[in-house]
Amino acid sequence: MKKYLVILLLLAFITTAQAQRFIGYASAGLSLSQIEGDDVHGFYKPGLNAGPGVMLPLDRKQSMSLSLELLYVQKGSRCSYRHDPFDTTLYAPSMFLDVDRKVPFDSSMKCRIALDYIQIPIIFRYEDMRSGCYIGAGFAWSRLVRAKELYNGFTRTTNVTSGTFKTSDWIFMVDAGIRLYKNLTLNVRWEYSMVPTRTMEYSIGKLNSEGDFEVTDHWFSKFHNHTITCRLTYYFNEKFVRNTKTKLDGSLIGTKWVRDIPDYN
Repeated sequence: MKKYLVILLLLAFITTAQAQRFIGYASAGLSLSQIEGDDVHGFYKPGLNAGPGVMLPLDRKQSMSLSLELLYVQKGSRCSYRHDPFDTTLYAPSMFLDVDRKVPFDSSMKCRIALDYIQIPIIFRYEDMRSGCYIGAGFAWSRLVRAKELYNGFTRTTNVTSGTFKTSDWIFMVDAGIRLYKNLTLNVRWEYSMVPTRTMEYSIGKLNSEGDFEVTDHWFSKFHNHTITCRLTYYFNEKFVRNTKTKLDGSLIGTKWVRDIPDYN
């Protein structure tokens, strides 16, 4: 059902764009992410965020628009401090039954989760045509294409087909940007998973006098991707002209360069 919804949205976008002028662009940048619920706090996992996009202006002044992108994004979480040697907490042995024994144990690595997605965002935005600043919001569907997990030095056999993480991630995002020079803009994007990408079962305890594992606490935790991205975006088929609108004192109203829009500049 979710796949059909994405296809319908794409068809609606393309059908609308056929009757109007649309603007192509490409973006590339760095994201910092964490996973809410994995007990590792902080945006310490860097990743790539890059891909093409198309923007459809919704009014004559092009202040309102709808954009569609196809991105490759890297998310996850990371905590690289050394495990406290005086911490005697034991995790349930079942958590390590699926570790990859071919990968050497790394005691300096507390936790690392690497998740790579193909992402399709649809964003509505409003732009101040004179200042070049814009703000927008939208939704995205992401398809998991790579998954790897390192937990307390052990590498688990996490992958796309294991079912550990959901293959689809539905995301809400907020976007803001500013024009740096003509076709080049800088934007910052905030993203958060609307539904859990994974439900993890945790059990901690201790060894009893007979050497058996005795559970002292047990809980379930829901994972949500949480990402902040900074990108540069270049728009291909936009034309700019010098801004000729000035105040009474002769200073410009807005930026030096503005979009070449008939009957507006």
